[in-house]
Amino acid sequence: MVLVVAGLIERDGQILIGQRKRGDRHAFKWEFPGGKVEQDEDPKSALARELWEELSIQATIGPELLRYEHLYPNGTLIMLIFCQVDSFTGQPANNAFEQILWEKPENLLKYDFLDGDTDFVRRLARHEF
Repeated sequence: MVLVVAGLIERDGQILIGQRKRGDRHAFKWEFPGGKVEQDEDPKSALARELWEELSIQATIGPELLRYEHLYPNGTLIMLIFCQVDSFTGQPANNAFEQILWEKPENLLKYDFLDGDTDFVRRLARHEF
């Protein structure tokens, strides 16, 4: 099982999302910033590292919001962990995506998210968090 952590980054009632680059696995799908948890790394530390690498922000990672397993059609099983980002310093820079943007939670359903993120997106759109 692959452990993946993603951050819910909010500003002015909007959430930061990123679109995967052309040529990447699942090209042009939308996702929340984050990535794989490395060996000997806890999820919150991994998320802070990923946010620095992907967005050049120093983030304070808050509570875990949701955790669930997702099995992709190719047989890859992932454990997704979504955490609140309590605060960050710096202006998010696009270091890893085709594009990044801020969007209102209720509009997230309009985007083509990774299959593993869709349950979380539906919950966000209903303002469950």
